Amino acid sequence: MPAEPVRRAPVVLPPGGGRTYAMGAIQAVFKADGAESAERYSISEWWLEPHTTGPGAHSHEEDDVFYVLAGTMSILVDGAWIDAEQGAFVLVPGGMQHDFENRGDVRAGVLNFSAPGGFEPAMPEIRDWFLAHPPGHAGT
Repeated sequence: MPAEPVRRAPVVLPPGGGRTYAMGAIQAVFKADGAESAERYSISEWWLEPHTTGPGAHSHEEDDVFYVLAGTMSILVDGAWIDAEQGAFVLVPGGMQHDFENRGDVRAGVLNFSAPGGFEPAMPEIRDWFLAHPPGHAGT
């Protein structure tokens, strides 16, 4: 017999709502993670001011999905940079090296889905790191 699904409360947020992590020229807003998703996924917005580098090339076990909300986000996927305009969708499989940055003249944002979840507990350390090491200038 299949296990009963975990009963969770719905999440309804107003525009701009969520748990915000301000990191200078980078801002993350977590919409759902941990208990809200039964540890299955994480959903967050990442906003970069114009000409701002991102976290740096990295990889991790979980898939990363990016949907561009505004501007153009340059996304590194397995060694190649892609200029993803508003409305673009990019899925980076787990284990693949990736990065993102805003090389444009306007603020850019992505909606990020990370599966499985559990990413947000690392955000206080990530915020502190970015505040101590501000992002660099991204070229055009």
